[in-house]
Amino acid sequence: MKLRPLSDRVVIKSLEAEETTASGFILTGNAKEKPQMAEVIAVGPGGVVDGKEIVMNVKPGEKVFYSKYAGTEVKMDGVEYIIVRQNDILAVVED
Repeated sequence: MKLRPLSDRVVIKSLEAEETTASGFILTGNAKEKPQMAEVIAVGPGGVVDGKEIVMNVKPGEKVFYSKYAGTEVKMDGVEYIIVRQNDILAVVED
C-alpha cells in the first residue's frame, strides 16, 4: 500500500530521537522527547485551500522540522507515519 496525501497535506516519518544526552546519560523510552525532525515521504498537490492558492514547498526525501503536536499519526504495514498540513512544517534542513 502507498499513502497519497490530498490537498496541502504532507506524509512524514519521524526520525529517531537521540538516545543519549550531551553528558552521556542513556535515556529510557519514557524520558525521550517526541522527535520533531522527520523525512518527507509524500506531498499532496496543493491547490486552493480555504480560498487561498497553496503551492507546495517541500518534496519527498527532504528532512524537515515540524510543530510538536501537529498532525495525525497513522500506521501502515508496521510503519508509523504522520500526516500534517504544509503550514505545520517549520523548516527544511539543508546540507
